[in-house]
Amino acid sequence: MPTIDLTAVAVRDEVRPQHPLDAAPRRIGLTLAELQHAAHLAGDAPLPFEVAPPTEADTMQSRLGSSPATTDDQSYRSVVVALHDGADALTRRGLLSDGVLDPGLAGAIGLLASPRTALDIDLRMAGVQAKVWHRQDATAVASLATVDGIVFELGWFATDAWPGELARVAAISEDLELGTSAVPAYVDLPFELADAAAEATRLGRGDLLPVLARRHAGAVRGPGGVLADDAVARVLNALASEAQGRLRALVADVSGARIDTAGVVSWTLLADGWRALRPHREDGVPRLEIRAVAPDDLATGLAPVLEGVR
Repeated sequence: MPTIDLTAVAVRDEVRPQHPLDAAPRRIGLTLAELQHAAHLAGDAPLPFEVAPPTEADTMQSRLGSSPATTDDQSYRSVVVALHDGADALTRRGLLSDGVLDPGLAGAIGLLASPRTALDIDLRMAGVQAKVWHRQDATAVASLATVDGIVFELGWFATDAWPGELARVAAISEDLELGTSAVPAYVDLPFELADAAAEATRLGRGDLLPVLARRHAGAVRGPGGVLADDAVARVLNALASEAQGRLRALVADVSGARIDTAGVVSWTLLADGWRALRPHREDGVPRLEIRAVAPDDLATGLAPVLEGVR
């Protein structure tokens, strides 16, 4: 079976486009109304998300006032209702003519609806959550992304351009100022310790971190070898206090009747940048490797997961 190699770019003359712009990723912005109408014209192609039904206020909210969730939902619905008609908007933009969609737009929506490989990315950074969907088959990839569920970016590109598009997703927001981190570029620790430390921090019991570090003395490794207990306590504290974002990518083969999930890639954003979180086993003991990575490394991290799908 063919393997998707995200770390390599084809250079053979026969796969080079005749014009450089032919290989460049194309992206267009679409409102929810435009996207839904385009999907309808493309044979009612399913989109990779569903719009939830309206949130109904219960009896208490009716008496005492709406909850923040209900208010937000009502605000969202009001914006959606106010959007321009999807057909008119697409026509004015030259994406719809005589009831026929732009070929690139139609092809991207078709690929979103019937791919072989699905990649869903949940990204949180600088107080903003983004949803990104990548769908791949053969030599093409279609992408869809949104922050607010009202305006979407639809893109399509060759598989060779996938690494660059993944790096674009993981690019750190300009609203964040990076500094130095108390977490080394490489740490490997027992999963039990990481889980217990996260729970203690969540409960406001940071005083327990030195106790947990001593309980797992000699079991935590850094770039230079085993870390001392006091250094472990500082690392555990920094993992919680510095966290300012996360990235979670889920890969699945959706070509058959049964969806087989191949794996998940998880990153956390610390004071100085991204860290990849890789669970593994050592002598039968679950452990967690935390390693510094850059946006360009997302493709490399996903490559073995995608290969597992194939």
